[in-house]
Amino acid sequence: MLTKKQRHAKILEIVENNHIEKQEEIVEMLRKEGYNVTQATISRDIQNLRLVKVNLGGGVQIYAKSAQTVEDRFNESLREIFAHSVTSVVSAQNIVVVKTLSGAAQAAASAVDSTGIKEIVGTIAGDDTIMIVTKDAEDAKYICSRLNEMRG
Repeated sequence: MLTKKQRHAKILEIVENNHIEKQEEIVEMLRKEGYNVTQATISRDIQNLRLVKVNLGGGVQIYAKSAQTVEDRFNESLREIFAHSVTSVVSAQNIVVVKTLSGAAQAAASAVDSTGIKEIVGTIAGDDTIMIVTKDAEDAKYICSRLNEMRG
């Protein structure tokens, strides 16, 4: 059985490689690929994937991936995991240390990695601690403030 994750990946592929004007076109293409979907399911998927209609001119509008900011890339479910599992964020020179609930560091580190913050050189996660390496202390302080904002 094909999963929701596979379906979402296929929808993104369809939208990137075709000029899709109507949801029904996505339904038809997915059905040809073996997905048993309804228009209502695709409507929810479009919303979850944050697809937008782009005007090509001449009255033609097609579905496309929205332009994403760093915050948009910070996946909603990962944001929740991050917000609920992180207990502290502190910097020490060019390193940011993030403490989490026991066993939550890997998921929280995945959330950090998904932000695409360019000042992050790399992350390492253990059981309840994440170490984020930056180029300098200024970048570390910036990342601390960003991560604390994202904690809510």
